[in-house]
Amino acid sequence: MSAAVALGIFVVGFYYIATEKVDKVKAALVAAGAMTVLGLTPGAEVFFSEHEGIDWNVIFLLLGMMIIVGVIKQTGLFDFLAIWAAKRSRGHPYRLMVMLMGITAVASPLLDNVTIVMLVAPVTVVICNRLDIPAQPYLIAEILASNIGGAATLIGDPPNIIIGSRAGLSFNDFLVHMTPVVVVIFGVFVLLTKVLFRRSFRYNPDRVAEVMALQEHRAITDPRMLVRCLLVLGGVVAGFALHTVLHLEPSIVALVGAGVMLLVTRADTGDTLREVEWPTLVFFMGLFVMVAGLVHTGVIATIGEFVIAAVGDDYLAAATALLFGSAVLGAFFDNIPYAATMAPIVEGLVAQVPDPDTGEALWWAFALGADFGGNGTAVAASANVVAIGIAARMGHPISFWQFTRYGIVVTLLSTAMAWVYVWLRYFVWA
Repeated sequence: MSAAVALGIFVVGFYYIATEKVDKVKAALVAAGAMTVLGLTPGAEVFFSEHEGIDWNVIFLLLGMMIIVGVIKQTGLFDFLAIWAAKRSRGHPYRLMVMLMGITAVASPLLDNVTIVMLVAPVTVVICNRLDIPAQPYLIAEILASNIGGAATLIGDPPNIIIGSRAGLSFNDFLVHMTPVVVVIFGVFVLLTKVLFRRSFRYNPDRVAEVMALQEHRAITDPRMLVRCLLVLGGVVAGFALHTVLHLEPSIVALVGAGVMLLVTRADTGDTLREVEWPTLVFFMGLFVMVAGLVHTGVIATIGEFVIAAVGDDYLAAATALLFGSAVLGAFFDNIPYAATMAPIVEGLVAQVPDPDTGEALWWAFALGADFGGNGTAVAASANVVAIGIAARMGHPISFWQFTRYGIVVTLLSTAMAWVYVWLRYFVWA
């Protein structure tokens, strides 16, 4: 009975988030409150449990990076990059989109996709304002590119960190097994964007001429502050890359980096904190509690156990179910708590597989599905929610369905290509 009630509350809450009939923060908080009042969450443990509550590592990672981006913004770097990119693309819409997607996809595996969209989204809005073109298509394309590119490495997408930790997979393991298919899928995605966004490409010769006449170096308002920011940002990037060696959570690295950046740049704390997307952070807290209700009442575990029982010892079917099932469920439940919830279930399934290589293939199928499922809806991944929040704050709102109608197409294509890869590499050529 409690599972049915929890599922009902989640569906109603998600409906209002998806349709935007109610502000998404209000919808998430009301649904989370209903879950808690009815005893469908683990009570006070919802504030302490990563699996059945708020994942503070995610919240504080976002907070730290929002502060870092807020400080960097004060140097004029985003205006500089905007003018530079616009001039290099000569204002041609598709060329500009490919350039921005390329930067996003290459950087996402090295940092993480949330951090990248925080850095790239403000630049994109400034470029589009300069060229008098709609920013939404470019932002959507960047979000999709960040989720694809982030799948390539252990630190590129939060679900990979969860899966790598649970399965004992290293940074190099992800490079060898995930990067090849990600490169191919991204190449196809770049070609697809020319069709998906063809109606949005608009060339304004007068605005382009104005931008080409600008001198980008004049956009930098404080060179000394910028140098300090870049040094600290470099340290944060190194911390992300070495977090398993340093035994520090990415959230700690981000918070320490934010504190150091505020200290060495002497940036105004009040101005910087006003740049933080507080509604986005609150929305995530509510969403985590909503998912906690499904975990605590056994809804997600029941789904996982059903899958295990259904596939039996047909491991290709198991890989297929994990890949497509994760893509579908990850699109609706946010792929971070989804990955944290399903990882123990996948571990149990892998433990039944006599061949270690086949067992590892199930982990890769799970990772690919969870990562690519992040493109499915506007709330499927942290990068989506953060970028959409930035877009709304800067005057270019993206609705749930405006994003999702593109995201679903990209998710279906990337998941289908990933299945072909898993089938060939681990079951045909093994």
